[in-house]
Amino acid sequence: MPSRRRHCLILLATTLAAAVVARAEPGFPANGVRHQEALAYARPDGALLYRESHWRYRRGGVAHRLVLYRCLGGDAFARKTVIERSARQAPDFDFLDSRDGYREGVRSDSRGRTVYLRSDARAPLRERRIEVPADAVIDAGFDAGIRANWERLREEDGLSLPFLLPSRMAFVPVRVSPGPTLQWRGLAAQRMTMRLDRWYGFAAPTMQLTYALEDRRLLEFAGIASIRDASGRHQDVRIAFPEPARPADTDALRRALETPLARQCGG
Repeated sequence: MPSRRRHCLILLATTLAAAVVARAEPGFPANGVRHQEALAYARPDGALLYRESHWRYRRGGVAHRLVLYRCLGGDAFARKTVIERSARQAPDFDFLDSRDGYREGVRSDSRGRTVYLRSDARAPLRERRIEVPADAVIDAGFDAGIRANWERLREEDGLSLPFLLPSRMAFVPVRVSPGPTLQWRGLAAQRMTMRLDRWYGFAAPTMQLTYALEDRRLLEFAGIASIRDASGRHQDVRIAFPEPARPADTDALRRALETPLARQCGG
């Protein structure tokens, strides 16, 4: 396979991994804040690599999500903000990794949707207007897409959806297929697989998602992560969500939104 195509497939895998939340603004919701922790392990040896703190809340009637990516010592080094739009599968989002300044996202304004990308802190921000197909998926909207098509996914051979690849500033087809039902830490679960929906998709990394059958919440993601290691390499990870989201207070949310990002994790 040509190196450029393989590079694109790896970029797709890492973008999908990120899909497993807007800067801080004045005014917080009186209630409805929920918090959830996730743990990212190396698949080869099971070593704990980093942690994720997820926050869900509503502001002005609009659903928001904040994700802080944390070093093992607790410092946050990257942040993602997600803002729901009329199509839940296609939210706005902004991701920033403070270690090297990498940034990507999608924003909306009166003229439409714009995807943007900065490869590192020294690079200029690239932007492009995009047309979003009716069934398109953007970043964390992938989870909403699975939920919206749950019965179709379980009863049919799978579903192809256009997924935004910010690094290419374009949509690519991704196929989600049902896997086996299984027990995950004592919970009845459904496994899904996803990969590039092209004739050469056999060469693309395959990712697995495991959902609880009872409430359809994501339990685990396994695949190539968007978060890189100290050498800049994308990691093969298993991200587990051992507990469901719990109610949290607005002070905890405010502190999370105001958390400064570290430039590196300690040694």
